[in-house]
Amino acid sequence: MTTLQSAEFRAVLARLEAAAEGDDTLDFPMARLEGGNAQERADLMAAAYLPVSPEAGHLMYALTRSARPATVVEFGTSYGISTLHLAAAVKDNGAGHVVSTELSEVKVAAARANLAAAGLGDVATVLAGDARETLADLPGPIGVVLLDGWKDLCLPVLRLLEDRLAPGAVVLGDDTDLPSLKPYLDYVRDPANGYLSVNFPVGDGMEISCRL
Repeated sequence: MTTLQSAEFRAVLARLEAAAEGDDTLDFPMARLEGGNAQERADLMAAAYLPVSPEAGHLMYALTRSARPATVVEFGTSYGISTLHLAAAVKDNGAGHVVSTELSEVKVAAARANLAAAGLGDVATVLAGDARETLADLPGPIGVVLLDGWKDLCLPVLRLLEDRLAPGAVVLGDDTDLPSLKPYLDYVRDPANGYLSVNFPVGDGMEISCRL
């Protein structure tokens, strides 16, 4: 049995996915979201779960099991649905650690509690703050990266981590349907930048890139 099938994991995930259905009823001030800085946007969206789809979660789990990374980095924890899948894979690999980072203090506290409730608190750390600061001194090698925070920051965060990526590292960029992710996609799809990149039709689209 994998961690995905454990009673603790399934109970936490079911609770989060049920709560995330309420995202459709939330009404956010778009002008403030579009004009605010990363922290202001995070605070405005503190009530939004912004979940990955179940299929995307399983894909992350499978890729992390296959890569067997010493370190997994996640940009954009939210309430921890994606973090749970990454942490479950690390636990089932028997080695490694997930380091996730989140701007919203509300979400940081909730994600830490969710990981603990699922029995995964020992294999995942949620850092509070701007990823460009919290991940600046994280030691490598990094074997898997999930970029699922503000889309305009995905490329800067990738560039920040690039010199610590292990050869063959897997980099996942979520929500490829969003126009704001275009600079990131242009970068990883250009062979000159050292990636082999494929778009995968799961959720709102996920870019799977291998660091060559």
